Amino acid sequence: MDGRRVDRAAAERLGRNVFMARRRAGFSQEELGAMASLHRTEIGMVENGTRLPRADTLIKLASALAVPVGDLVAGIEWTVPASTRPGSFAVGKA
Repeated sequence: MDGRRVDRAAAERLGRNVFMARRRAGFSQEELGAMASLHRTEIGMVENGTRLPRADTLIKLASALAVPVGDLVAGIEWTVPASTRPGSFAVGKA
């Protein structure tokens, strides 16, 4: 990781969503990487939840998979922080 705090549950859910969209599209990680201008290892790290992609990477993936970005972040919601607690992600069950 690059030092940013990553919510593991959110990263894992997003990774599963990317994996499922890639499988439905019939692409290998190598093919998706080429279409999204990303390395195959980047696709693998996103899919296994060890990398939470930046917004531009998420848009590249969604475009290459021909799905809305919302499909890739389905089941992940941000809980707005209150003055007494930090914000957090709420991840639904798949």
